[in-house]
Amino acid sequence: MTAEYKLTLPLITLAQADPRAREVLDRAKAQVGFIPNMYAGMVNLPGLLETYLLGYARFRSESGFTPAEQEVVFLTISRDNRCHYCMAAHSTLADKHSQVPMAVTDAIRDGKEISDPRLSALFDFTRIMLWTQGRPRQEDVAAFLKAGYSEHQILAIILAIAVKTLSNYSNHLFHTPVDEMFADRAWRGHDDD
Repeated sequence: MTAEYKLTLPLITLAQADPRAREVLDRAKAQVGFIPNMYAGMVNLPGLLETYLLGYARFRSESGFTPAEQEVVFLTISRDNRCHYCMAAHSTLADKHSQVPMAVTDAIRDGKEISDPRLSALFDFTRIMLWTQGRPRQEDVAAFLKAGYSEHQILAIILAIAVKTLSNYSNHLFHTPVDEMFADRAWRGHDDD
């Protein structure tokens, strides 16, 4: 769901970027191979995109989650934040790169139960961290740990929430158009849950 207000700032290409923005876009392109529309908006404040890229890379490399689990965390946060852009992007990554069973990705997208118990526990705990602003109950943590996760991974979920807050909120304000490569997994969202 986009914000009522739409920023009037442009999506910045490499050719249009000032030296500081170009430096950050060059790093972004080196990481992902192209400049997604989301990055082109965020780079209006280079530090915003730079912080996102650093946090995203650290989550991917230091979370202790498998690629599929990482996608479950990102999809859960993006769904709860109702970010159409990130839902499309992470659904595509889940399908094509992270080996998330499509039934799991679709369950998250559609607000249905996840059949895999471990991924379901991850989904549930990520939502609890969002909904409680990082104040889970003892029993919430116990269920997460019982599913085979660690306290270290609780901190990794906080990092993912921070990263997705940067991108989801920026996308809401930019009304970021979904890149063509993610269009097959465009998400209209569910405002009733």
